[in-house]
Amino acid sequence: MKLTRLFQDFFRNEKTAGLVLIFCTIVSLGLSNSGIADGYQHFWHSALGNQTIEYWINDGLMTIFFLLIGLELEREIYLGELSNIKDAMLPIFGAAGGMLVPAGIFLLFNFGTATQSGAGIPMATDIAFALAILALLGNRVPTSLKIFLTALAVIDDLGAILVIAFFYTKTIAFTDLFISLGIFGILLVLNRLKVRNLIPYLIGGVAMWFFMLHSGVHATITGVLLAFAIPFGNGDEKSTSYILQHFLHKPVSFIILPLFALANTAIVLSSDFGAVLTAHYSIGIALGLIVGKPLGIFILTYIAATCGLCKLPDDLNWKSILGVGFLGGIGFTMSIFITLLAFDDQAIISNAKCIIMLSSLVAGLLGFVSLKFILNKEIAETDE
Repeated sequence: MKLTRLFQDFFRNEKTAGLVLIFCTIVSLGLSNSGIADGYQHFWHSALGNQTIEYWINDGLMTIFFLLIGLELEREIYLGELSNIKDAMLPIFGAAGGMLVPAGIFLLFNFGTATQSGAGIPMATDIAFALAILALLGNRVPTSLKIFLTALAVIDDLGAILVIAFFYTKTIAFTDLFISLGIFGILLVLNRLKVRNLIPYLIGGVAMWFFMLHSGVHATITGVLLAFAIPFGNGDEKSTSYILQHFLHKPVSFIILPLFALANTAIVLSSDFGAVLTAHYSIGIALGLIVGKPLGIFILTYIAATCGLCKLPDDLNWKSILGVGFLGGIGFTMSIFITLLAFDDQAIISNAKCIIMLSSLVAGLLGFVSLKFILNKEIAETDE
């Protein structure tokens, strides 16, 4: 199977970006628990205009991250793994299982409590981290497995975006919302009129973001809407969508996501970590990511394939799908993002972030070790 140039660039960028995110997280945690902890944390909460630096990263810069996710999803739908419905069904069922089962596990421990709103936290997969771990396995990884994980993570992110839109919007200012959607409609008309210049779309996107920000619906949703308004054309290197997607990869991977990691992992580790580990929301997050993700991805894809709704690629087996399922449990970016929306208590937010990082580390290690064993065994059997 031949990979497109854009997918190869995407895979390489995500691999390196994942390693950068790991470095930034370690640095941020180290500084937050050092002698300069107060100054470091104060920096992220210091004012920039009428909001904090952390706020502008989470509600402003992360919109660009969601724009990139939207462009990648659009490409998958038109030309990639999701363009053929039969091929698309495998990662679609995998993503569905990987969202529903973790959310169900979380609710099992938290339903009816003050923390039940965190059900969306273990539903997400961090593309950068997951692909970075997969890339560490080298050339032994089948192309189909790379594509499956990428498509699954992109669909997963779309699911997380929908969860944010429908379940983490508390109050809606309908006038601002309708103005934002009206601008989106105008951009769609420009698309239909075959306007290929990026400038009106970017200006319209900023205006959409401004009104969405004041509507009560999380402003980052604007990024996804804008992605689908930008002309895709035939998807070649001259298309407007390709040009913007190619341009955004490096700024998002090496500026925006590292800033997000630095700002949102500025956490003082609790001295009573035992109590944190046994909290209902901690158990829900940990089991959701470490157990729920691989279980949900494996079970739903297996049932769908058995029923003939999709087909497992010839170069994959169910052990590999289970291994990738563990990588799906690396929640980091989107899980932390949803945590900020789900909870108001700062202590719970900080503790949940710690559990997300710890669970993502465990899930990543389990995925790496299991896949390394599976792939090495397959290579040994092939050589015999």
